[in-house]
Amino acid sequence: MKGIVWLASYPKSGNTWFRAFISNLLRERGEEISINRLKTDGIFSSRIIFDHITGIRASDLTADEVDRLRPGIYNHLAETAESLLFIKVHDAYTYLDDGGPLLGTVNARAVYLIRNPLDVAVSFANHSSADIDTIIRGMGNEEYAFCKNRTQLSAQLRQRLLTWSAHVKSWTAALELPVHVIRYEDMRLKPLPTFAEAVRFMGLEYGDKEIEAAVELSDFRRLKAEEEENGFREKIAVARSFFRKGEAGDWRNHLSEAQRDRIIADHGTMMRKFGYLDAEGRPVY
Repeated sequence: MKGIVWLASYPKSGNTWFRAFISNLLRERGEEISINRLKTDGIFSSRIIFDHITGIRASDLTADEVDRLRPGIYNHLAETAESLLFIKVHDAYTYLDDGGPLLGTVNARAVYLIRNPLDVAVSFANHSSADIDTIIRGMGNEEYAFCKNRTQLSAQLRQRLLTWSAHVKSWTAALELPVHVIRYEDMRLKPLPTFAEAVRFMGLEYGDKEIEAAVELSDFRRLKAEEEENGFREKIAVARSFFRKGEAGDWRNHLSEAQRDRIIADHGTMMRKFGYLDAEGRPVY
C-alpha cells in the first residue's frame, strides 16, 4: 500500500505510544527500536518538510499563507510515496477558505487517538510545565493553537487545536477520508484487540503474534525507562518528562472538584459520546 496514514490526536493522548508500536511492528528481525529513532515519518507541522518541498521559507509567510500551501504539500507526499507514510498530526481537521481540508484529499486515512480529557489536562500540564487551570482554559478555547507566536521561530508551523471537544468532533466527523478511532484507555486495558483492529484498518499484514510482540516492546514502562536513561528529543525543554505515568484515571489524584466539573461542563457531550461519562454524568475512568 502507498499513501499517508495520519496519526492524529489532541496532545497527550497516546500518539507517541502508538508511533512506538508501529515502529516495533515494522522493525527488521533483531532490530532494536529507540524512542529517538522511531520508524514513522515526522509530523504534519514540520517546518523543514514545508521549506524543502515548497522551496519557500515558512518564516517569510504569514500562518494563513502557510496553511494555503500545506494541502498541496501533503497531496504531493501521498502521490509520490513508495510505501505507507505514518505522519503525526496534532492539528484539528479544519478547512480553508476555498472549502478544501487543510490536510489535503489524496490517498490518505487516519487513526485518531482519543483520551479522557480529565487525564489529558493533568498530562498536558506536566508536559507544558503549566498550571492545570491554564490548560483547562486552553482546552476550552476555540482559538487555541501551538506555535502561533511570530516573534519566536519554532521548528513547527502553527497548529490549530480548537477546543478539545471541537478537535475530537473535527476528526471523528471528517468526510474526506476514512478514520479509525482508538481510545487511549482501550490501548491500556485491552491492547491486543485494540492494536490489531488498527493494524487491519491501516492495511498492514501482520498476525497476532507479531502484533503482540510489538505491543510488549512498546509497553509504556519501557518507553519511560528509556527516556530516563537516554532522554527523549521530543520532550520540550520546560517539561520535567515526556512519559509520566500513562495511567487511566490518574486525574483523581490531581484535579480538584471544581476543575473536574469545569472540564465536564465544557466537554460533557463529547465525553458521553465516547464513554467517559456514565448515564448520570459521572466519570467512568
